[in-house]
Amino acid sequence: MTSTLAETVHDVLRRYILADGFPVVCDLEASRGSWLVDARSGERYLDFFSFFASLPLGFNHPALALPENRERILAASLHKVSNSDVYTEAYASFVRTFAEVALPPAFPHLFFVEGGALAVENGLKTAFDWKVRKNMAAGRGDALGTRVLHFREAFHGRTGYTLSLTNTDPIKTAYFPKFDWPRVPNPKIRFPLDKREIARVKRAEEESVAAIDKAFRDHPNDIAAIIIEPIQGEGGDNHFRPEFFRALREIADREEALLVFDEVQTGMGLTGKLWAFEHFGVEPDVIAFGKKTQVCGIMVNRRVEEVADHVFKTPSRLNSTWGGNLADMVRCEIILGAMRDEGLVDQAARVGAYLLDRLHEVARQHEKVATNVRGRGLMCALDLPDRALSREVVRRCREERVMILPCGERSVRLRPALTVGEEEVDQLTEILDRVLGSLR
Repeated sequence: MTSTLAETVHDVLRRYILADGFPVVCDLEASRGSWLVDARSGERYLDFFSFFASLPLGFNHPALALPENRERILAASLHKVSNSDVYTEAYASFVRTFAEVALPPAFPHLFFVEGGALAVENGLKTAFDWKVRKNMAAGRGDALGTRVLHFREAFHGRTGYTLSLTNTDPIKTAYFPKFDWPRVPNPKIRFPLDKREIARVKRAEEESVAAIDKAFRDHPNDIAAIIIEPIQGEGGDNHFRPEFFRALREIADREEALLVFDEVQTGMGLTGKLWAFEHFGVEPDVIAFGKKTQVCGIMVNRRVEEVADHVFKTPSRLNSTWGGNLADMVRCEIILGAMRDEGLVDQAARVGAYLLDRLHEVARQHEKVATNVRGRGLMCALDLPDRALSREVVRRCREERVMILPCGERSVRLRPALTVGEEEVDQLTEILDRVLGSLR
Protein backbone atom coordinates (compact mmCIF):
# COMPACT_ATOMS: atom_id res chain seq x y z
CA MET A 1 0.00 0.00 0.00
CA THR A 2 1.38 3.42 -0.93
CA SER A 3 1.43 6.38 1.42
CA THR A 4 -0.31 9.67 0.70
CA LEU A 5 3.07 11.40 0.53
CA ALA A 6 4.40 8.93 -2.04
CA GLU A 7 1.51 9.83 -4.34
CA THR A 8 2.30 13.54 -4.07
CA VAL A 9 6.12 13.56 -4.04
CA HIS A 10 6.50 14.98 -7.54
CA ASP A 11 3.75 17.56 -7.02
CA VAL A 12 5.34 18.77 -3.78
CA LEU A 13 8.78 19.04 -5.33
CA ARG A 14 7.59 20.82 -8.48
CA ARG A 15 6.26 23.68 -6.37
CA TYR A 16 9.77 24.58 -5.29
CA ILE A 17 12.39 22.92 -7.51
CA LEU A 18 12.90 21.96 -11.15
CA ALA A 19 11.80 18.34 -10.68
CA ASP A 20 12.93 16.86 -14.00
CA GLY A 21 14.27 13.56 -12.67
CA PHE A 22 13.01 10.01 -13.09
CA PRO A 23 9.21 9.60 -12.88
CA VAL A 24 9.45 7.24 -9.89
CA VAL A 25 9.46 7.60 -6.11
CA CYS A 26 12.27 5.51 -4.69
CA ASP A 27 11.18 3.24 -1.84
CA LEU A 28 14.35 3.12 0.24
CA GLU A 29 13.07 0.26 2.39
CA ALA A 30 11.60 -2.04 -0.26
CA SER A 31 14.34 -1.64 -2.91
CA ARG A 32 16.87 -4.49 -2.96
CA GLY A 33 20.10 -5.16 -4.80
CA SER A 34 19.83 -4.02 -8.40
CA TRP A 35 16.10 -3.40 -8.12
CA LEU A 36 14.58 -0.02 -7.29
CA VAL A 37 10.96 -0.16 -6.12
CA ASP A 38 8.55 2.66 -6.99
CA ALA A 39 6.82 3.61 -3.73
CA ARG A 40 3.65 4.59 -5.61
CA SER A 41 3.03 1.53 -7.75
CA GLY A 42 5.22 -1.12 -6.16
CA GLU A 43 6.75 -1.79 -9.58
CA ARG A 44 10.41 -2.85 -9.68
CA TYR A 45 12.96 -1.11 -11.92
CA LEU A 46 16.19 -2.80 -12.94
CA ASP A 47 18.81 -0.26 -11.88
CA PHE A 48 21.70 0.19 -14.30
CA PHE A 49 21.92 3.84 -13.20
CA SER A 50 22.84 3.45 -9.50
CA PHE A 51 22.59 7.15 -8.67
CA PHE A 52 25.15 8.12 -11.34
CA ALA A 53 27.42 5.20 -10.30
CA SER A 54 27.43 6.13 -6.61
CA LEU A 55 25.59 3.07 -5.19
CA PRO A 56 28.33 0.43 -4.98
CA LEU A 57 26.46 -2.31 -3.11
CA GLY A 58 23.03 -1.76 -4.59
CA PHE A 59 20.03 -1.29 -2.30
CA ASN A 60 19.94 -2.58 1.27
CA HIS A 61 23.01 -4.78 1.13
CA PRO A 62 23.22 -7.15 4.14
CA ALA A 63 26.30 -5.36 5.47
CA LEU A 64 24.29 -2.15 5.79
CA ALA A 65 21.43 -4.03 7.46
CA LEU A 66 23.54 -5.31 10.34
CA PRO A 67 22.28 -3.69 13.58
CA GLU A 68 25.78 -2.67 14.67
CA ASN A 69 26.45 -0.95 11.34
CA ARG A 70 23.12 0.87 11.41
CA GLU A 71 23.95 2.07 14.90
CA ARG A 72 27.34 3.36 13.68
CA ILE A 73 25.74 5.27 10.81
CA LEU A 74 23.03 6.69 13.06
CA ALA A 75 25.55 7.86 15.66
CA ALA A 76 27.63 9.57 12.95
CA SER A 77 24.56 11.24 11.43
CA LEU A 78 23.15 12.81 14.59
CA HIS A 79 25.85 15.49 14.66
CA LYS A 80 27.44 17.15 11.63
CA VAL A 81 31.00 17.20 12.92
CA SER A 82 33.60 19.59 11.52
CA ASN A 83 36.07 16.81 10.79
CA SER A 84 38.77 19.28 9.82
CA ASP A 85 39.16 20.39 13.45
CA VAL A 86 37.36 17.98 15.78
CA TYR A 87 38.40 14.35 15.51
CA THR A 88 36.41 11.24 16.40
CA GLU A 89 37.01 7.52 16.64
CA ALA A 90 34.70 7.06 13.66
CA TYR A 91 36.84 9.37 11.54
CA ALA A 92 40.07 7.60 12.49
CA SER A 93 38.54 4.17 11.90
CA PHE A 94 37.37 5.21 8.44
CA VAL A 95 40.74 6.70 7.44
CA ARG A 96 42.55 3.57 8.61
CA THR A 97 40.21 1.30 6.61
CA PHE A 98 40.37 3.54 3.54
CA ALA A 99 44.18 3.46 3.68
CA GLU A 100 44.26 -0.33 4.10
CA VAL A 101 41.70 -1.19 1.41
CA ALA A 102 41.56 1.64 -1.12
CA LEU A 103 44.71 3.76 -0.97
CA PRO A 104 47.45 2.84 -3.47
CA PRO A 105 50.87 2.58 -1.76
CA ALA A 106 52.38 5.54 -3.62
CA PHE A 107 49.78 8.01 -2.30
CA PRO A 108 50.49 9.03 1.30
CA HIS A 109 48.44 12.25 1.31
CA LEU A 110 44.65 12.40 1.70
CA PHE A 111 42.12 15.23 1.81
CA PHE A 112 38.36 14.78 2.20
CA VAL A 113 35.54 17.09 1.16
CA GLU A 114 31.86 16.87 0.23
CA GLY A 115 31.29 16.75 -3.54
CA GLY A 116 33.19 15.36 -6.52
CA ALA A 117 33.67 18.75 -8.17
CA LEU A 118 35.16 20.10 -4.95
CA ALA A 119 37.47 17.10 -4.86
CA VAL A 120 38.69 18.05 -8.33
CA GLU A 121 39.05 21.69 -7.29
CA ASN A 122 41.23 20.79 -4.34
CA GLY A 123 43.36 18.69 -6.66
CA LEU A 124 43.79 21.77 -8.82
CA LYS A 125 44.61 23.91 -5.79
CA THR A 126 47.28 21.38 -4.87
CA ALA A 127 48.74 21.76 -8.36
CA PHE A 128 48.55 25.58 -8.38
CA ASP A 129 50.33 25.82 -5.04
CA TRP A 130 52.99 23.33 -6.16
CA LYS A 131 53.65 25.01 -9.49
CA VAL A 132 53.81 28.54 -8.11
CA ARG A 133 56.25 27.44 -5.43
CA LYS A 134 58.32 25.72 -8.13
CA ASN A 135 58.40 28.97 -10.09
CA MET A 136 59.29 31.02 -7.03
CA ALA A 137 62.18 28.67 -6.21
CA ALA A 138 63.43 29.11 -9.78
CA GLY A 139 63.28 32.91 -9.51
CA ARG A 140 60.22 33.34 -11.74
CA GLY A 141 58.04 35.08 -9.17
CA ASP A 142 54.54 34.14 -8.03
CA ALA A 143 52.48 35.23 -11.06
CA LEU A 144 52.80 32.00 -13.05
CA GLY A 145 51.25 28.59 -12.40
CA THR A 146 47.61 29.52 -12.99
CA ARG A 147 46.44 27.31 -15.87
CA VAL A 148 45.08 23.77 -16.28
CA LEU A 149 45.37 21.80 -19.51
CA HIS A 150 42.29 19.69 -20.16
CA PHE A 151 40.47 17.81 -22.90
CA ARG A 152 37.47 18.11 -25.14
CA GLU A 153 34.34 16.25 -24.04
CA ALA A 154 35.50 16.38 -20.42
CA PHE A 155 33.20 16.63 -17.42
CA HIS A 156 34.83 17.60 -14.14
CA GLY A 157 31.95 19.33 -12.37
CA ARG A 158 29.98 22.57 -12.28
CA THR A 159 31.74 24.59 -9.59
CA GLY A 160 34.11 27.55 -9.93
CA TYR A 161 37.29 26.06 -11.37
CA THR A 162 35.61 22.99 -12.85
CA LEU A 163 33.26 25.05 -15.03
CA SER A 164 36.33 26.00 -17.06
CA LEU A 165 37.13 22.33 -17.66
CA THR A 166 33.70 20.88 -18.36
CA ASN A 167 32.64 20.97 -22.01
CA THR A 168 29.94 18.40 -22.66
CA ASP A 169 26.38 19.76 -22.94
CA PRO A 170 26.73 23.57 -23.39
CA ILE A 171 23.68 24.21 -21.21
CA LYS A 172 25.75 23.19 -18.20
CA THR A 173 28.33 25.93 -18.61
CA ALA A 174 26.83 28.61 -20.91
CA TYR A 175 26.83 32.23 -19.67
CA PHE A 176 28.87 31.46 -16.58
CA PRO A 177 32.30 33.15 -16.42
CA LYS A 178 35.17 30.77 -17.13
CA PHE A 179 38.95 30.80 -17.33
CA ASP A 180 40.56 30.66 -20.75
CA TRP A 181 42.54 27.51 -20.04
CA PRO A 182 44.06 25.36 -22.81
CA ARG A 183 41.70 22.69 -24.14
CA VAL A 184 43.09 20.04 -26.47
CA PRO A 185 41.66 17.18 -28.59
CA ASN A 186 40.79 13.91 -26.86
CA PRO A 187 42.06 11.00 -28.98
CA LYS A 188 39.26 8.62 -28.05
CA ILE A 189 39.00 5.10 -29.39
CA ARG A 190 36.18 3.67 -31.48
CA PHE A 191 35.62 -0.05 -31.19
CA PRO A 192 36.46 -2.61 -32.40
CA LEU A 193 40.09 -1.60 -32.02
CA ASP A 194 41.35 -3.15 -35.26
CA LYS A 195 44.45 -2.20 -37.26
CA ARG A 196 42.67 0.57 -39.12
CA GLU A 197 41.34 2.08 -35.91
CA ILE A 198 44.73 1.82 -34.20
CA ALA A 199 46.28 3.76 -37.09
CA ARG A 200 43.59 6.43 -36.83
CA VAL A 201 43.96 6.71 -33.07
CA LYS A 202 47.73 7.00 -33.33
CA ARG A 203 47.28 9.97 -35.66
CA ALA A 204 44.76 11.49 -33.26
CA GLU A 205 47.17 11.00 -30.36
CA GLU A 206 49.93 12.72 -32.31
CA GLU A 207 47.62 15.67 -32.97
CA SER A 208 46.67 15.84 -29.31
CA VAL A 209 50.29 15.69 -28.14
CA ALA A 210 51.19 18.41 -30.65
CA ALA A 211 48.41 20.60 -29.23
CA ILE A 212 49.62 19.90 -25.69
CA ASP A 213 53.20 20.81 -26.61
CA LYS A 214 51.98 24.02 -28.23
CA ALA A 215 50.00 24.93 -25.10
CA PHE A 216 53.11 24.56 -22.96
CA ARG A 217 55.06 26.70 -25.44
CA ASP A 218 52.32 29.34 -25.51
CA HIS A 219 52.12 29.46 -21.69
CA PRO A 220 55.65 28.78 -20.44
CA ASN A 221 55.82 27.87 -16.74
CA ASP A 222 52.11 28.68 -16.32
CA ILE A 223 50.41 25.27 -16.72
CA ALA A 224 50.16 23.69 -13.29
CA ALA A 225 48.31 20.50 -14.19
CA ILE A 226 47.10 18.16 -16.90
CA ILE A 227 43.72 16.71 -15.93
CA ILE A 228 41.88 13.83 -17.57
CA GLU A 229 39.25 11.20 -16.76
CA PRO A 230 40.72 7.72 -17.40
CA ILE A 231 37.42 7.07 -19.18
CA GLN A 232 35.42 10.19 -19.99
CA GLY A 233 31.96 9.49 -18.57
CA GLU A 234 29.36 12.10 -19.38
CA GLY A 235 31.31 13.14 -22.46
CA GLY A 236 30.48 9.82 -24.10
CA ASP A 237 32.23 6.94 -22.29
CA ASN A 238 35.38 7.76 -24.22
CA HIS A 239 38.30 5.35 -23.86
CA PHE A 240 42.01 6.04 -24.43
CA ARG A 241 45.02 3.84 -25.11
CA PRO A 242 47.66 3.22 -22.41
CA GLU A 243 50.20 4.69 -24.82
CA PHE A 244 48.44 8.04 -24.62
CA PHE A 245 48.51 8.05 -20.83
CA ARG A 246 52.22 7.26 -20.96
CA ALA A 247 52.71 10.26 -23.22
CA LEU A 248 50.85 12.46 -20.73
CA ARG A 249 53.04 11.15 -17.93
CA GLU A 250 56.20 12.01 -19.86
CA ILE A 251 54.94 15.50 -20.71
CA ALA A 252 53.89 16.22 -17.12
CA ASP A 253 57.34 15.21 -15.88
CA ARG A 254 59.16 17.19 -18.55
CA GLU A 255 57.10 20.34 -18.17
CA GLU A 256 56.85 20.26 -14.36
CA ALA A 257 53.07 19.86 -14.21
CA LEU A 258 51.07 17.55 -12.00
CA LEU A 259 49.16 14.78 -13.76
CA VAL A 260 45.64 14.66 -12.30
CA PHE A 261 43.25 11.77 -12.90
CA ASP A 262 39.59 12.49 -12.20
CA GLU A 263 38.37 9.11 -10.93
CA VAL A 264 35.17 10.39 -9.35
CA GLN A 265 33.19 8.07 -11.64
CA THR A 266 35.76 5.45 -12.66
CA GLY A 267 37.07 4.73 -9.17
CA MET A 268 36.17 2.17 -6.49
CA GLY A 269 35.87 -0.95 -8.59
CA LEU A 270 33.56 0.04 -11.45
CA THR A 271 36.13 -0.77 -14.16
CA GLY A 272 37.11 -4.13 -12.66
CA LYS A 273 40.06 -2.68 -10.77
CA LEU A 274 39.90 -0.58 -7.64
CA TRP A 275 41.12 2.46 -9.58
CA ALA A 276 40.95 2.79 -13.36
CA PHE A 277 44.55 4.03 -13.63
CA GLU A 278 45.67 0.51 -12.68
CA HIS A 279 44.64 -0.68 -16.15
CA PHE A 280 47.18 1.51 -17.91
CA GLY A 281 50.53 1.15 -16.14
CA VAL A 282 50.65 4.91 -15.56
CA GLU A 283 50.54 6.50 -12.12
CA PRO A 284 49.13 10.04 -11.83
CA ASP A 285 50.24 12.51 -9.17
CA VAL A 286 46.73 13.34 -7.96
CA ILE A 287 43.57 11.22 -7.98
CA ALA A 288 40.19 12.82 -7.33
CA PHE A 289 37.62 10.37 -5.99
CA GLY A 290 33.94 10.37 -5.07
CA LYS A 291 30.58 8.79 -5.92
CA LYS A 292 31.13 5.19 -4.77
CA THR A 293 33.38 6.38 -1.94
CA GLN A 294 30.37 8.33 -0.57
CA VAL A 295 32.75 10.96 0.83
CA CYS A 296 34.86 12.70 -1.81
CA GLY A 297 38.44 13.90 -1.87
CA ILE A 298 41.91 13.54 -3.32
CA MET A 299 44.90 11.29 -2.84
CA VAL A 300 48.30 12.70 -3.75
CA ASN A 301 51.70 11.09 -4.26
CA ARG A 302 55.08 12.26 -3.02
CA ARG A 303 55.75 14.49 -6.02
CA VAL A 304 53.99 17.27 -4.11
CA GLU A 305 56.84 17.07 -1.59
CA GLU A 306 59.26 18.50 -4.15
CA VAL A 307 58.33 21.93 -2.78
CA ALA A 308 58.65 23.13 0.79
CA ASP A 309 55.47 24.06 2.67
CA HIS A 310 53.17 22.24 0.27
CA VAL A 311 49.42 22.08 0.91
CA PHE A 312 49.64 18.96 3.06
CA LYS A 313 52.21 20.61 5.30
CA THR A 314 50.88 24.16 5.65
CA PRO A 315 47.64 24.52 7.67
CA SER A 316 44.56 25.99 5.95
CA ARG A 317 45.88 25.74 2.42
CA LEU A 318 43.35 22.96 1.84
CA ASN A 319 40.41 23.00 4.22
CA SER A 320 36.65 23.04 4.54
CA THR A 321 34.29 23.33 7.50
CA TRP A 322 33.21 19.70 7.37
CA GLY A 323 36.19 17.95 5.81
CA GLY A 324 33.73 15.47 4.40
CA ASN A 325 30.59 14.08 6.01
CA LEU A 326 31.13 11.72 8.95
CA ALA A 327 28.06 9.60 8.15
CA ASP A 328 29.35 9.19 4.58
CA MET A 329 32.71 8.09 5.98
CA VAL A 330 31.15 5.44 8.20
CA ARG A 331 29.03 4.17 5.29
CA CYS A 332 32.14 4.08 3.09
CA GLU A 333 34.03 2.05 5.67
CA ILE A 334 31.22 -0.51 5.75
CA ILE A 335 31.13 -0.59 1.94
CA LEU A 336 34.90 -1.09 1.74
CA GLY A 337 34.65 -4.00 4.14
CA ALA A 338 31.96 -5.64 2.03
CA MET A 339 33.93 -5.05 -1.17
CA ARG A 340 37.00 -6.67 0.36
CA ASP A 341 35.20 -9.60 2.01
CA GLU A 342 33.03 -10.43 -1.00
CA GLY A 343 35.64 -9.83 -3.70
CA LEU A 344 33.40 -7.33 -5.44
CA VAL A 345 36.13 -5.74 -7.56
CA ASP A 346 36.94 -9.13 -9.07
CA GLN A 347 33.21 -9.76 -9.46
CA ALA A 348 32.86 -6.46 -11.32
CA ALA A 349 35.60 -7.57 -13.71
CA ARG A 350 33.99 -10.97 -14.25
CA VAL A 351 30.39 -9.83 -14.62
CA GLY A 352 31.58 -6.81 -16.62
CA ALA A 353 33.18 -9.14 -19.17
CA TYR A 354 29.90 -11.03 -19.39
CA LEU A 355 27.98 -7.77 -19.81
CA LEU A 356 30.29 -6.67 -22.61
CA ASP A 357 29.87 -10.01 -24.39
CA ARG A 358 26.10 -9.76 -24.16
CA LEU A 359 26.14 -6.18 -25.48
CA HIS A 360 28.19 -7.36 -28.46
CA GLU A 361 25.57 -10.04 -29.10
CA VAL A 362 22.80 -7.44 -29.03
CA ALA A 363 24.76 -5.12 -31.31
CA ARG A 364 25.27 -7.90 -33.85
CA GLN A 365 21.50 -8.36 -33.99
CA HIS A 366 20.99 -4.62 -34.53
CA GLU A 367 24.15 -3.61 -36.38
CA LYS A 368 22.41 -0.81 -38.26
CA VAL A 369 21.67 1.12 -35.06
CA ALA A 370 23.97 -0.23 -32.30
CA THR A 371 27.71 0.34 -32.73
CA ASN A 372 30.93 1.07 -30.83
CA VAL A 373 30.23 -1.33 -27.96
CA ARG A 374 32.83 -0.69 -25.28
CA GLY A 375 33.61 -1.13 -21.64
CA ARG A 376 36.00 -1.85 -18.82
CA GLY A 377 34.50 -3.86 -16.04
CA LEU A 378 30.92 -2.74 -15.50
CA MET A 379 31.48 0.69 -17.08
CA CYS A 380 29.93 -0.12 -20.46
CA ALA A 381 28.29 1.79 -23.29
CA LEU A 382 27.18 1.63 -26.91
CA ASP A 383 26.37 4.18 -29.61
CA LEU A 384 23.17 4.90 -31.52
CA PRO A 385 23.00 6.76 -34.84
CA ASP A 386 22.21 10.16 -33.30
CA ARG A 387 21.37 12.01 -30.10
CA ALA A 388 17.61 11.78 -30.54
CA LEU A 389 17.69 8.02 -30.96
CA SER A 390 19.95 7.47 -27.94
CA ARG A 391 17.52 9.48 -25.79
CA GLU A 392 14.62 7.52 -27.25
CA VAL A 393 16.26 4.23 -26.29
CA VAL A 394 16.71 5.49 -22.73
CA ARG A 395 13.04 6.51 -22.62
CA ARG A 396 11.78 3.20 -23.99
CA CYS A 397 13.96 1.24 -21.58
CA ARG A 398 12.44 3.22 -18.74
CA GLU A 399 8.99 2.25 -20.01
CA GLU A 400 10.23 -1.34 -19.76
CA ARG A 401 11.26 -0.54 -16.17
CA VAL A 402 15.00 -0.38 -16.77
CA MET A 403 16.97 2.65 -15.61
CA ILE A 404 19.90 3.65 -17.85
CA LEU A 405 21.42 6.97 -18.93
CA PRO A 406 22.46 8.74 -22.13
CA CYS A 407 25.89 10.30 -22.47
CA GLY A 408 27.86 12.22 -25.05
CA GLU A 409 26.32 13.00 -28.40
CA ARG A 410 24.71 9.62 -29.10
CA SER A 411 25.67 7.04 -26.49
CA VAL A 412 23.85 4.99 -23.88
CA ARG A 413 25.81 4.20 -20.72
CA LEU A 414 25.37 1.48 -18.13
CA ARG A 415 26.29 1.97 -14.46
CA PRO A 416 25.19 -1.04 -12.40
CA ALA A 417 26.15 -1.70 -8.79
CA LEU A 418 29.22 -3.83 -8.10
CA THR A 419 26.91 -6.55 -6.80
CA VAL A 420 25.05 -6.99 -10.09
CA GLY A 421 24.91 -10.56 -11.35
CA GLU A 422 24.65 -12.32 -14.69
CA GLU A 423 20.91 -12.82 -14.25
CA GLU A 424 20.35 -9.06 -14.13
CA VAL A 425 22.67 -8.62 -17.11
CA ASP A 426 20.56 -11.11 -19.06
CA GLN A 427 17.39 -9.24 -18.15
CA LEU A 428 18.91 -5.92 -19.20
CA THR A 429 20.17 -7.18 -22.56
CA GLU A 430 16.89 -8.94 -23.35
CA ILE A 431 15.03 -5.66 -22.83
CA LEU A 432 17.65 -3.69 -24.75
CA ASP A 433 17.35 -6.16 -27.60
CA ARG A 434 13.58 -5.69 -27.62
CA VAL A 435 13.84 -1.90 -27.49
CA LEU A 436 16.37 -1.74 -30.32
CA GLY A 437 14.18 -4.05 -32.36
CA SER A 438 11.23 -1.70 -31.87
CA LEU A 439 13.17 1.15 -33.53
CA ARG A 440 12.82 -0.37 -37.00
